[in-house]
Amino acid sequence: MISRVQAHLEAIYGITCAAQAEGFVVDKEAAVQLGASGRADEELLVLAGEGELELALYLSPSLLHRLKPYESGPVASMLERELDGFCQLAEGVSHFVYVVHTAIHERTVSLLELEAQAEVDKFALCLLHRWGDGVGTWAEELRRRLFDRVSYRERLTQAERWRYEEANRLSRNFCSRLMRHVAGRRLERLLSDLRYAYRLGAEAKLRHFAQVS
Repeated sequence: MISRVQAHLEAIYGITCAAQAEGFVVDKEAAVQLGASGRADEELLVLAGEGELELALYLSPSLLHRLKPYESGPVASMLERELDGFCQLAEGVSHFVYVVHTAIHERTVSLLELEAQAEVDKFALCLLHRWGDGVGTWAEELRRRLFDRVSYRERLTQAERWRYEEANRLSRNFCSRLMRHVAGRRLERLLSDLRYAYRLGAEAKLRHFAQVS
């Protein structure tokens, strides 16, 4: 499932990632040694040095167990039963791919940019797995579930809470603008807008996401 999600992200954005997330997955013991907080089912661990970047991706055993029955089946059917689990996995893979992408292009990435892009990635992945008849109804329900019916962990710091809320606000604005392409069944325009935004960096991306019309 990890490789399937990465392959779909690469197809959506027209990129080829230089590394496979599946090969960087670590267990809980290793994750804790590398500095994982232990508060989430997925965490990307990053160590930046002089001209080097080390990565590790932690995905909890409980999360992988929940998704295991869907490994070889259509993702669309999984979204009916395990949307939350799929989105947690997708978020971890999104973080991995985006960090590698920005590193290859020799630019830094903020935590807010990383979280906002992951929210867009989850929307795009789920939307396109259900592209077809009735996609408009599904897209509206998906948007409400991902951006409106949300809650945040109580143990977040004030800075973390702000970052997640701001990422939700920014990505919701952008995904709401994409809905006009969904309504018109304009797949190429949808992909074009997604790819344009993906290649923007830092403040330019956040300003683009923030637009409301």
